[in-house]
Amino acid sequence: MTLFDEPTPPKTYLTDNQKLAWLRLIRSENVGPATFKRLINRYGHVDAALAALPELAARGGAAKPIKICPLADAEAELEKLHKIGGNLIGLGEPDYPPLLAHTSSAPPILSVLGEAKFDLHKSIAIVGARNASAAGMALTRQLAAELGQNGYAIISGLARGIDSAAHTASLSAGTVAVFAGGIDFIYPEQNRDLAKSIVDNGGLLVTEMPFGTRPIARDFPRRNRIVAGISLGVLVIEAAIRSGSLITARLANEQNRDVMAIPGFPLDPRAAGGNKLIRDGATLVRNVDDILEEITTFELAQPDLFQEDGDDQFVDWDIDDTPTAAQEVLSSLSHTPIAIDEIIRSTALPAQAVQMVLLDLEIAGRIERSSGQLVNLKLAE
Repeated sequence: MTLFDEPTPPKTYLTDNQKLAWLRLIRSENVGPATFKRLINRYGHVDAALAALPELAARGGAAKPIKICPLADAEAELEKLHKIGGNLIGLGEPDYPPLLAHTSSAPPILSVLGEAKFDLHKSIAIVGARNASAAGMALTRQLAAELGQNGYAIISGLARGIDSAAHTASLSAGTVAVFAGGIDFIYPEQNRDLAKSIVDNGGLLVTEMPFGTRPIARDFPRRNRIVAGISLGVLVIEAAIRSGSLITARLANEQNRDVMAIPGFPLDPRAAGGNKLIRDGATLVRNVDDILEEITTFELAQPDLFQEDGDDQFVDWDIDDTPTAAQEVLSSLSHTPIAIDEIIRSTALPAQAVQMVLLDLEIAGRIERSSGQLVNLKLAE
């Protein structure tokens, strides 16, 4: 089975069987969004990538056999999602958030509840403190409502405080709540009615996490990259120095999105994060006109999501030479992140050999990647 039954034109939908195959691959051990794409680029289609996982893990030195998502588990997840009225949207399908599709870590599969009745090409994220001040909440409602009047959907994370105010004020214009857990896990519980109102008013609930997943701390930064990725820009209203809102702003900056912040009184801890962003170059926002002046929409071409016949970085390399290459690549790695280009230079190996070895090590769970094409050995758990 190929990624699509026909060559990848715009407006192509995945079949249920294709969605199940995609779901199995992304739910398999050590396969994240970027790894998913590398596997497809290497093997050309999902079935071949699934079949290759055991060999890749073994070649990478995995301590135990890799866990591959069984078909029955994928079918059960899809059935549970359909039972509550949800659906899976695959990267490249027409309903996939268009701005998110153009990020390097775009989830291959999103679980969604609701049907967007607004233009997701024009969307702005509003994030901020859970313990927001009354003034901060009022300003959030005002800005979200005015942005909606100007045709912009509002993206946020359904948290208490600023997130909730932003969603509530934009119900009629369009809003998207991104979850850190499963689509069935409303967090916090007190926002269950708000989540229902979002769907009832033509908005979306979105997550990349499996059905039934209870979010833990490390899931929220992953959620925040989606909040930033769906949006043209991120507006921070009241955020502490160490907060998820600043993580969202950093991720937005890495994705070349506009970062904006409301200034605040220097002695208020809730203003410290926004003030720091402004000091570091974020746009200072006083009113909606400042936002509209900063935000520029742009035309998105259909992304070249996958290469059906494999990526050039994996061709013209003799698989029998991989063990020797693996030792050289491993010798160049440490727990300190290093650029892949530096590994290529230090080992004098062909780029495709290094990429092949890194994929093996990644599937084996021995390395981790970070932004900027950096890679390092994973610390033992």
